[in-house]
Amino acid sequence: MEYVYGALLLNAAGKPVDEKALTQVLSAAGLTPDATRVKALVASLEGVNLTEVLAKAETMAVAAPAAAPAGDKKDGKGEKKDEEKKEEKGVSEEEAAEGLSALFG
Repeated sequence: MEYVYGALLLNAAGKPVDEKALTQVLSAAGLTPDATRVKALVASLEGVNLTEVLAKAETMAVAAPAAAPAGDKKDGKGEKKDEEKKEEKGVSEEEAAEGLSALFG
């Protein structure tokens, strides 16, 4: 993750993400950069506009997690709560498809 963070830092500073710059950022952070990992990351980011990708990622709606059920309550005699009263709400097919479309741009 440090390598990706370094690339994001370079991008935020308006600097090109290249092997030399990324190696310097990682070294300045106190890490010993692995040349192979640096080359692989730079190669995978070649032709990618990080600013555009980050802006797009910030605007994507993320489905809110379902509310956690209230804690199990017991009456004074220690009887368990009636399980039949619980109802779980599932995610509709449309909501699931919207979430999957975010993976494929």
